[in-house]
Amino acid sequence: MNSVITDQYALYNGDCVELTRQMPTGSVHFEVFSPPFANLYIYSDDLRDMGNYRDEEEFFEQFDYLIPELYRVLMPGRLCAVHCKQLARYKTSHGASGWYDFRGDIIRHFEAAGFQYHSEFTIWTNPVLEMQKTKTQRLLYCQLQRDASLSGSGMPEYLVIFRKWEGDGKNPEPIRHFRDLAAADADGGSPRQVLDLETWQKYASPVWFDIRRTDVLNARIAREDKDEKHICPLQLEVIRRAVRLYTNPGDVVYSPYGGIGSEPYIALEQGRKAVAAELKETYFNQMVSNCREITDAEQITLFDGEAST
Repeated sequence: MNSVITDQYALYNGDCVELTRQMPTGSVHFEVFSPPFANLYIYSDDLRDMGNYRDEEEFFEQFDYLIPELYRVLMPGRLCAVHCKQLARYKTSHGASGWYDFRGDIIRHFEAAGFQYHSEFTIWTNPVLEMQKTKTQRLLYCQLQRDASLSGSGMPEYLVIFRKWEGDGKNPEPIRHFRDLAAADADGGSPRQVLDLETWQKYASPVWFDIRRTDVLNARIAREDKDEKHICPLQLEVIRRAVRLYTNPGDVVYSPYGGIGSEPYIALEQGRKAVAAELKETYFNQMVSNCREITDAEQITLFDGEAST
């Protein structure tokens, strides 16, 4: 398994199940990732690619090898954040049109592995953009005129949060936030994390309306002719909020589906340590480049700050 390891991050080019099985129990403070959406997006012809399966049943058969390992390596009392969405059903391929409850099956499989369904954030998506991109029948205005029984809503995304509830459920290393630096200093809080009331109220909303779809790392450079569909990196602000909320500075953040490095990139940006796995070599190489870019930028900023004092 090819790897790039520094004192800030460990990135692996290989199968996420194999890697996670080798990780020490309780060694991860937070897990955040966007798994393949069953067979909706196909990234390679590798049989180990969890997007390379015929249907949802076959996908979960493989996903179930990973979920218990994610539970094992996570510190007790800490959290795992899974980005997902519901999947469309079509009359031509499924016999009837509608939705498949992919989010619900993720929850059920994580609970079966021992996780507690903790909470979730709904990520608003623009139905007009979805209609223009997919031409889905339920969002076509003309469908209202023909038969509104086939019309429906746009499809949001979700960040579903699971907790490793082990024993009494306590977190041995509390995640502490303060309203300002003065409050942190008065409390002796170390490391200091400031999350003011207004920001917390925005983060705590059950629906995040302000996530920009284009707020992603550049994926074009990692694309190959063999890509069967497309790269779909997770929005950086979604990851940033999760990392800020649910980790302390210096914590280890793990992504088993590293892709081009969105999760480790934000973990490093926020002063955390990052571990990630990625099966596809071109994506892995771009992940390494992105992580080097953010750590180099932070070192330059730190150096400039010290020089100016």
